[in-house]
Amino acid sequence: MSAPVVLQVAASPVSPALVLRPWRMEDVAALVELSRDPDLRQWASSVVDNDADGTRWVQAQQQGWAAGDRFGFAVLEARPGSVREQLVGNVVLKEVTSGKPAAEVGYWTAAHARGRGVASRALEALTSWAFDTFEADGLERLELLHQVDNLASCRVAQKSRYDFDTILPAAPPSFPRDGHLHIRRTNA
Repeated sequence: MSAPVVLQVAASPVSPALVLRPWRMEDVAALVELSRDPDLRQWASSVVDNDADGTRWVQAQQQGWAAGDRFGFAVLEARPGSVREQLVGNVVLKEVTSGKPAAEVGYWTAAHARGRGVASRALEALTSWAFDTFEADGLERLELLHQVDNLASCRVAQKSRYDFDTILPAAPPSFPRDGHLHIRRTNA
Protein backbone atom coordinates (compact mmCIF):
# COMPACT_ATOMS: atom_id res chain seq x y z
CA MET A 1 0.00 0.00 0.00
CA SER A 2 1.86 3.03 -1.19
CA ALA A 3 -0.75 5.79 -1.06
CA PRO A 4 -2.53 6.52 2.23
CA VAL A 5 -6.00 5.02 2.31
CA VAL A 6 -8.83 7.39 3.19
CA LEU A 7 -12.37 6.06 3.31
CA GLN A 8 -15.38 8.37 3.15
CA VAL A 9 -18.79 7.61 4.65
CA ALA A 10 -21.53 9.91 3.40
CA ALA A 11 -23.68 11.85 5.82
CA SER A 12 -27.13 10.47 6.52
CA PRO A 13 -30.23 12.47 7.48
CA VAL A 14 -29.33 11.94 11.17
CA SER A 15 -25.52 11.51 11.11
CA PRO A 16 -22.64 13.63 9.84
CA ALA A 17 -20.17 12.31 7.29
CA LEU A 18 -17.27 10.17 8.51
CA VAL A 19 -13.67 10.08 7.34
CA LEU A 20 -11.55 7.00 8.05
CA ARG A 21 -7.81 7.48 7.68
CA PRO A 22 -4.62 6.02 9.12
CA TRP A 23 -3.72 7.26 12.60
CA ARG A 24 -1.31 10.24 12.84
CA MET A 25 0.80 11.65 15.65
CA GLU A 26 -1.48 14.70 15.70
CA ASP A 27 -4.22 12.36 17.01
CA VAL A 28 -2.39 11.55 20.26
CA ALA A 29 -3.93 14.29 22.44
CA ALA A 30 -7.49 13.42 21.35
CA LEU A 31 -6.75 9.70 21.79
CA VAL A 32 -5.53 10.26 25.36
CA GLU A 33 -8.63 12.33 26.14
CA LEU A 34 -11.04 9.73 24.73
CA SER A 35 -9.17 6.93 26.52
CA ARG A 36 -10.19 8.35 29.91
CA ASP A 37 -13.69 6.95 29.36
CA PRO A 38 -14.24 4.08 31.83
CA ASP A 39 -16.52 2.21 29.42
CA LEU A 40 -13.88 2.29 26.69
CA ARG A 41 -11.19 1.22 29.16
CA GLN A 42 -13.33 -1.76 30.18
CA TRP A 43 -13.20 -3.23 26.67
CA ALA A 44 -9.87 -1.91 25.36
CA SER A 45 -6.98 -4.33 25.01
CA SER A 46 -4.39 -1.62 25.63
CA VAL A 47 -4.47 1.27 28.07
CA VAL A 48 -3.63 4.81 26.99
CA ASP A 49 -3.07 6.95 30.11
CA ASN A 50 -0.82 9.71 28.79
CA ASP A 51 0.92 11.15 25.73
CA ALA A 52 3.71 8.55 25.87
CA ASP A 53 1.14 5.71 25.81
CA GLY A 54 -0.75 7.46 23.02
CA THR A 55 2.42 7.92 20.99
CA ARG A 56 3.31 4.23 21.37
CA TRP A 57 -0.25 3.23 20.40
CA VAL A 58 -0.27 5.41 17.27
CA GLN A 59 3.21 4.16 16.33
CA ALA A 60 1.96 0.58 16.64
CA GLN A 61 -0.89 1.43 14.25
CA GLN A 62 1.59 2.96 11.80
CA GLN A 63 3.86 -0.10 12.06
CA GLY A 64 0.88 -2.33 11.17
CA TRP A 65 0.32 -0.32 8.00
CA ALA A 66 4.02 -0.52 7.14
CA ALA A 67 4.06 -4.30 7.69
CA GLY A 68 0.84 -4.73 5.72
CA ASP A 69 -0.85 -6.95 8.31
CA ARG A 70 -2.82 -4.51 10.49
CA PHE A 71 -4.74 -1.51 9.20
CA GLY A 72 -6.00 0.84 11.91
CA PHE A 73 -8.17 3.79 10.93
CA ALA A 74 -8.95 6.86 13.01
CA VAL A 75 -12.67 7.56 12.56
CA LEU A 76 -13.36 11.27 12.30
CA GLU A 77 -16.66 13.07 12.12
CA ALA A 78 -17.10 16.11 9.94
CA ARG A 79 -18.61 18.77 12.22
CA PRO A 80 -20.92 21.29 10.55
CA GLY A 81 -19.33 24.74 10.62
CA SER A 82 -15.95 23.40 11.78
CA VAL A 83 -12.72 23.30 9.81
CA ARG A 84 -11.37 20.36 11.81
CA GLU A 85 -12.86 16.92 12.04
CA GLN A 86 -13.49 15.40 15.47
CA LEU A 87 -12.06 12.01 16.49
CA VAL A 88 -15.00 9.70 17.26
CA GLY A 89 -13.53 6.19 17.09
CA ASN A 90 -11.30 3.54 15.63
CA VAL A 91 -11.75 0.60 13.27
CA VAL A 92 -9.08 -1.94 12.49
CA LEU A 93 -8.48 -4.83 10.10
CA LYS A 94 -5.93 -7.18 11.62
CA GLU A 95 -4.17 -10.47 11.03
CA VAL A 96 -4.18 -9.96 7.26
CA THR A 97 -1.97 -12.50 5.49
CA SER A 98 -1.87 -13.28 1.78
CA GLY A 99 -3.47 -16.67 1.17
CA LYS A 100 -5.16 -16.77 4.57
CA PRO A 101 -8.97 -16.90 4.19
CA ALA A 102 -9.81 -14.97 7.37
CA ALA A 103 -8.86 -11.70 9.03
CA GLU A 104 -10.25 -9.98 12.11
CA VAL A 105 -11.96 -6.62 12.56
CA GLY A 106 -12.29 -4.51 15.67
CA TYR A 107 -13.59 -1.09 16.66
CA TRP A 108 -14.32 1.33 19.45
CA THR A 109 -16.35 4.51 19.68
CA ALA A 110 -15.79 7.63 21.78
CA ALA A 111 -18.29 8.16 24.58
CA HIS A 112 -19.70 11.35 23.03
CA ALA A 113 -20.37 9.57 19.72
CA ARG A 114 -22.07 6.37 20.96
CA GLY A 115 -25.61 5.56 19.93
CA ARG A 116 -25.34 7.43 16.62
CA GLY A 117 -24.31 4.62 14.31
CA VAL A 118 -20.63 5.61 14.14
CA ALA A 119 -19.26 2.10 14.77
CA SER A 120 -21.60 0.32 12.35
CA ARG A 121 -21.09 2.89 9.58
CA ALA A 122 -17.30 2.83 10.01
CA LEU A 123 -17.27 -0.97 10.20
CA GLU A 124 -19.28 -1.20 6.98
CA ALA A 125 -16.76 1.05 5.20
CA LEU A 126 -13.84 -1.00 6.56
CA THR A 127 -15.53 -4.28 5.57
CA SER A 128 -16.12 -3.14 1.98
CA TRP A 129 -12.55 -1.86 1.70
CA ALA A 130 -11.11 -5.08 3.15
CA PHE A 131 -12.94 -7.33 0.71
CA ASP A 132 -12.25 -5.01 -2.25
CA THR A 133 -8.55 -4.85 -1.35
CA PHE A 134 -7.74 -8.38 -0.15
CA GLU A 135 -10.23 -10.76 -1.77
CA ALA A 136 -7.80 -11.38 -4.65
CA ASP A 137 -5.22 -12.44 -2.00
CA GLY A 138 -7.61 -15.08 -0.67
CA LEU A 139 -9.63 -13.16 1.94
CA GLU A 140 -13.03 -14.88 2.22
CA ARG A 141 -14.33 -13.86 5.64
CA LEU A 142 -13.94 -11.33 8.39
CA GLU A 143 -14.22 -12.30 12.03
CA LEU A 144 -15.45 -10.04 14.80
CA LEU A 145 -14.94 -11.07 18.43
CA HIS A 146 -16.32 -9.50 21.58
CA GLN A 147 -16.98 -10.56 25.15
CA VAL A 148 -20.49 -11.92 25.74
CA ASP A 149 -21.34 -9.06 28.09
CA ASN A 150 -20.46 -6.36 25.54
CA LEU A 151 -24.01 -5.93 24.27
CA ALA A 152 -23.29 -2.74 22.33
CA SER A 153 -20.57 -4.51 20.33
CA CYS A 154 -22.97 -7.37 19.61
CA ARG A 155 -25.53 -4.86 18.24
CA VAL A 156 -22.88 -3.31 16.00
CA ALA A 157 -21.95 -6.77 14.66
CA GLN A 158 -25.58 -7.62 13.92
CA LYS A 159 -26.30 -4.22 12.36
CA SER A 160 -23.24 -4.66 10.13
CA ARG A 161 -24.39 -8.10 8.91
CA TYR A 162 -21.78 -10.08 10.84
CA ASP A 163 -23.63 -13.31 11.62
CA PHE A 164 -23.27 -14.89 15.05
CA ASP A 165 -21.21 -18.07 14.69
CA THR A 166 -20.27 -19.48 18.09
CA ILE A 167 -19.40 -18.80 21.72
CA LEU A 168 -15.67 -18.82 22.40
CA PRO A 169 -14.33 -19.85 25.80
CA ALA A 170 -12.64 -17.22 27.95
CA ALA A 171 -8.91 -16.75 27.34
CA PRO A 172 -7.54 -14.71 30.27
CA PRO A 173 -5.99 -12.25 30.67
CA SER A 174 -6.91 -10.69 27.28
CA PHE A 175 -10.43 -12.14 27.26
CA PRO A 176 -11.47 -12.84 30.86
CA ARG A 177 -15.02 -13.83 29.82
CA ASP A 178 -16.53 -16.01 27.13
CA GLY A 179 -16.84 -14.30 23.77
CA HIS A 180 -19.00 -14.20 20.69
CA LEU A 181 -17.57 -14.88 17.25
CA HIS A 182 -19.42 -13.14 14.41
CA ILE A 183 -18.50 -13.74 10.75
CA ARG A 184 -19.12 -11.87 7.53
CA ARG A 185 -18.31 -13.54 4.24
CA THR A 186 -17.42 -11.86 0.95
CA ASN A 187 -20.85 -12.56 -0.54
CA ALA A 188 -22.86 -11.19 2.43
